[in-house]
Amino acid sequence: MIIEQKLLDIIARAKDIETKMNSGEISGDELTRLSKEYSQLSEVLPLINKYLQTQQGIKDANEMLAEPELKGIAEEQLNELKHTLPDLERDLQIALLPRDNADDNSAIVEIRAGVGGEESALFAGDLFRQYQSYALRHGWQIEIIEENATSLRGYKEIIFKVDGHGAYARLKFESGIHRVQRVPETEAAGRIHTSAASVAVMPEAQDVDVVIDDKDIRIDIFRASGAGGQHVNKTDSAIRITHFPTGIVVTCQNERSQLQNKATAMAVLRSRLYEKQRNEQINASNASRRSMVGSGDRSEKIRTYNFPEQRVTDHRIKLTLYKLDDILAGGEGLDEMIDALISADQLERLAALD
Repeated sequence: MIIEQKLLDIIARAKDIETKMNSGEISGDELTRLSKEYSQLSEVLPLINKYLQTQQGIKDANEMLAEPELKGIAEEQLNELKHTLPDLERDLQIALLPRDNADDNSAIVEIRAGVGGEESALFAGDLFRQYQSYALRHGWQIEIIEENATSLRGYKEIIFKVDGHGAYARLKFESGIHRVQRVPETEAAGRIHTSAASVAVMPEAQDVDVVIDDKDIRIDIFRASGAGGQHVNKTDSAIRITHFPTGIVVTCQNERSQLQNKATAMAVLRSRLYEKQRNEQINASNASRRSMVGSGDRSEKIRTYNFPEQRVTDHRIKLTLYKLDDILAGGEGLDEMIDALISADQLERLAALD
């Protein structure tokens, strides 16, 4: 069968890579590339082996049916194996779906307050603390790149890096407009207000992903302002980078030195350009298909947090969880919602293959 031959080819490829890696004859970029490929193949190998064993078990049981004394055992074995086969085939199909090359990357997250004034800034702060707690629970590190804080623990804007293997794969469906319905701290009459904040999640780009020509950028150096420590307003350490071809502007002043701020700003610029390239490729290849879980467009309304009803609704997959406090705390409720989004995306991509 074609599918079985494909699975055997994957097993052979994994063995070939393992042999090359153990030979000591490769190093550098080639070793890194093969290590990444082997890691990805290793995730699907147990499923492949289980599938092939199940198929062999069905074949053996069918042969046993011809022997009267073994017929009862064979029928029982066939019934059990054929019952597990559909779920196993679906799991294998999902595991063999084309991978997003950026899934293993760390993530750059940008949160900006939208309509709603100070209440929107407070909600942006809630979202940042949600992702901060979620990251720490998963063993990832948070690094604030740029922030524009308000006096009430809110943010007009905050940009941060979630540093950890697979962070982008878990967070990428968070891009879009998040809406909150609650009585604001600043509302004396106790009326429920609706405000919003936008979230953009980008994979952290590597040097090999995006090449930036020096002639395409302008770097401005200026004096830092706002929160940030004793160096603020005393040294010209803040950096602003303008990318002429796209008009993208990145500012960074959170680090303590000009060199650190430049390196961080370049990392953010590289990630924004990488995201732009990826979106253009996705739009070109999937022009006739709009994902069930959204396009990743930061202008798309994706989720509502309703405090009076203690519910969170994701509008893309019509999922409502009455776990608002847990979700905002970055708890298991947020994992449940993210898992549902990942599953919906996998099912849609499977349907597109039919």
